[in-house]
Amino acid sequence: MNRRIVLYWVGRIVLLEAGLLLLPLFVGLLYGERSALSFLWSALAAAGVGLLMFFGARPRTRHMFAREGFAIVSMAWILTALIGALPFVISGQIPHYVDAFFETVSGFTTTGASIIPDLTKMDKGILFWRSFTHWIGGMGILVFMMAFLPSRSDRPIHIARAEMPGPTMGKVMPRMQDTAKILYLIYIGMTLVEFILLICGGMGVFDSAIHTFGTAGTGGFGSRPDSIAGYTPFCQWVITVFMLLFGVNFNLYFFLLVKRMGAALKSSELWLYLGTVGAAVAIVTFNVRGMFSTVEETIRHSAFQVSSIITTTGFATTDFNAWPALSKAVLLTLMMLGCCAGSTGGGLKMSRVFILLKTIRNEVRHLLHPRSVTVSRVDGKKLDKEAERGTLSYFAVYMLCFTACFLLVSIDGKSLETNISAVAACFNNIGPGFGDVGPAANYAHYSFFSKIVLSFAMLFGRLEIWPLLLSFSPSMWKR
Repeated sequence: MNRRIVLYWVGRIVLLEAGLLLLPLFVGLLYGERSALSFLWSALAAAGVGLLMFFGARPRTRHMFAREGFAIVSMAWILTALIGALPFVISGQIPHYVDAFFETVSGFTTTGASIIPDLTKMDKGILFWRSFTHWIGGMGILVFMMAFLPSRSDRPIHIARAEMPGPTMGKVMPRMQDTAKILYLIYIGMTLVEFILLICGGMGVFDSAIHTFGTAGTGGFGSRPDSIAGYTPFCQWVITVFMLLFGVNFNLYFFLLVKRMGAALKSSELWLYLGTVGAAVAIVTFNVRGMFSTVEETIRHSAFQVSSIITTTGFATTDFNAWPALSKAVLLTLMMLGCCAGSTGGGLKMSRVFILLKTIRNEVRHLLHPRSVTVSRVDGKKLDKEAERGTLSYFAVYMLCFTACFLLVSIDGKSLETNISAVAACFNNIGPGFGDVGPAANYAHYSFFSKIVLSFAMLFGRLEIWPLLLSFSPSMWKR
């Protein structure tokens, strides 16, 4: 383990966070809020820690391997969350540090689970920082740094592989830094388009920025207690469409930009994603008919909630906790599935679901015809055995971690529905669940212990388990 390169990279990330904290400082000053100074003190603290790590651990060699990549990603995400929680505590907007840590982890991991009972009492600068963490964490904190800061380190692809969601990580350009830059430019472009459309739909500039950050990062933090319910149907449709768009693998957008339409349309994951959305919307629309006054309203709320849950965004236009059991079962299933790999969304990912379905089909064929040889193909290519093995092992560890978190959270004595949906919502980076953590409620009633467990569940889900799990292994840190 090259510990110096780990501290060096983490130091750079903390310095980047110090710079990003100046944006909510500016917003707070713009609105004349006293809490704005909390961002200045937090930025100075981050700068101090970052400089100490950056200059105190100058690496003798810049060689990096998978072990260093996992360590950098896990340390960077935990430390940025610890520092990012400071403005909430210093300003007094969230007095308890564990609550602030929970809120910050929820922001960076694009989960959207909250402990704040009344958003109307929060300052604009705090609300901006809270949602801006979604946008930063959506494509990845370290990918953001690789895209816009020069790097002389060897093989930064190990960092990207540890941070980017999905069973495999594709490169659209030979150099990882060029790939990160292109993907982030697409991300910024889509963000700007949604921001403009929301303003055109009558949403204010500040609210448009907040909800665009939440949509782009598929996070779900907003500025109103009723989430998106109080905005116009046009704005709700815009957010619905963009939630679905941000749930697509960003590599496909690159193919569209370079006019490789065939490569984009050949994606089996894309069609499984769109087919699942279409089927879920049809079932929910039929199931909730009669609960809304018009057909358009029924379809709009159904499409919005299905899009919000499958992309793990967590916005709401209605209290779906009051929907019939079938609709809630569909939404709970979508919580586990998630959207596409290489997107800003969470969950198991459609690519893994596709591989699992292929593996089950092959196993059934093998049981019926033991001597037959079956070859799985994805998008016309032979499915790599390593990808298949990785998917199966990930699913097994996913279920073990999910069960462990559920058992630990159950110590609080909440209802079964509340605990299962809370862990599902946090582990899959969704936010609202059912029962006492539904869209009209929050996570404030959980104990500090459960909030810490759920915070790590969010980190496990966003980093897809392995980086964080391996960081707890003493053997990984041996020289």
